[in-house]
Amino acid sequence: MQEAQTTTHFGARTVPLADKQGLVNDVFFKVASRYDLMNDLMSGGVHRLWKDRMVARLAPPRQGARPYRVLDMAGGTGDIAMRILDASHGHAEVTVSDINGEMLAVGAERAKGWRYPSRVKFVEANAEELPFPDRSFEAYTIAFGIRNVPRIDKALKEAHRVLVRGGRLLVLEFSSVDLPGLDKVYELFSDHVIPPMGKLVTGDADPYRYLVESIRNFPKPEVFSSMIAEAGFRRVTHTPLSGNIAALHGAWKL
Repeated sequence: MQEAQTTTHFGARTVPLADKQGLVNDVFFKVASRYDLMNDLMSGGVHRLWKDRMVARLAPPRQGARPYRVLDMAGGTGDIAMRILDASHGHAEVTVSDINGEMLAVGAERAKGWRYPSRVKFVEANAEELPFPDRSFEAYTIAFGIRNVPRIDKALKEAHRVLVRGGRLLVLEFSSVDLPGLDKVYELFSDHVIPPMGKLVTGDADPYRYLVESIRNFPKPEVFSSMIAEAGFRRVTHTPLSGNIAALHGAWKL
């Protein structure tokens, strides 16, 4: 019988599994108002193109007998939700969910200026224990959030549960650079540029240092794809982006 997991990674540290969520919450509490800037620093701004690619892959319908229901998990600041609503011309109905109330507050304030503010709602929730009934959504998206979940396998199973049959899973996450030369440059940038820039912008380098380390500890694309399949999804794919700095994972509930 396999022993229950009791420890996990928090950046480069090994911590009790029960402690990780609180530590992650503290990181994002510190940077909530500048979270998108954080992704700009870590990706050189290219994350915006990757997010556009994710929503283009989702291709939310622009019409239909009922709204196209999307759960955007760990999407507190709302940048994915806004893209989905614009791409669907307001036909989609997006629930933005995040465990961090500070992040949700940022997104809710921003949403007041969107083209379709009435088509989004913000719900504080844990990805491992979603407060939504079975088969509530046609799509589940999560961008740069899955690696911060203590029990990724539980989050993936919850994603499967709340999707309708035929529902779509899309996960955008930082990955492992695999281009010779670029890997060394990216490593130097991550270690020696991002934390000091983070300290300059926010006054604290630790959240940025954690995020760099969390990327290195995230499973390789092939391993993560296997985890998605183990959660019950089918037609699992992953697409490298920008030399595999990031990867777009996709799957279906069939």
